[in-house]
Amino acid sequence: MNESALIQDAQRGDLEAFNRLVLAYQDALYNTALRILGDEDQAADATQEAFISAFRAINSYRGGSFKAWLLRTVTNACYDELRRQKRRPSTPLEPETEDDEEIESPRWLADGAMTPEQRAETAELERAIQECLNALPTDFRAVVVLADVQGMDYAEVAAIVRTPLGTVKSRLARARLRLRECLQAFVELLPAAFRLESEAAL
Repeated sequence: MNESALIQDAQRGDLEAFNRLVLAYQDALYNTALRILGDEDQAADATQEAFISAFRAINSYRGGSFKAWLLRTVTNACYDELRRQKRRPSTPLEPETEDDEEIESPRWLADGAMTPEQRAETAELERAIQECLNALPTDFRAVVVLADVQGMDYAEVAAIVRTPLGTVKSRLARARLRLRECLQAFVELLPAAFRLESEAAL
């Protein structure tokens, strides 16, 4: 994929070029939104809103990491959704079926190579991680998702959340500590390497 050429075409109004960029980055944006919001439907809505906003604002892109530019858009969409939630009754954080039954193993965890037992363990770990993420303040959650899930460097995270680098580093350190403490309650679900590292830190 020639990203630069596609961006230039999209800036000239080429919807097909923009759609190719969407296909390249939709998983990264959706996964970011899912971790920040903790809800499949809200994450899908935030991702869609982010791409609509990105298309409308594509001419404001002036270079640098296009992925970081898109992640800033979806992070803003997540913040907007969280602000809306404060003005209305909260919704369940766990994914549910149309019959309002909790899904044991959401589709994003499905892996044909896993045994049913492994899938169940993975689903439990996923639930534990998301529960601990949900317990973080929104600003902490956003920086830890961008840095530790999406692999962005500190400077990129700072640009995405429009926060000074020192503040980002501080929030990350505190978020990681809170996550580690929270996940101790689910220690039996954690990989052995993480358990050993956590015990050594105590």
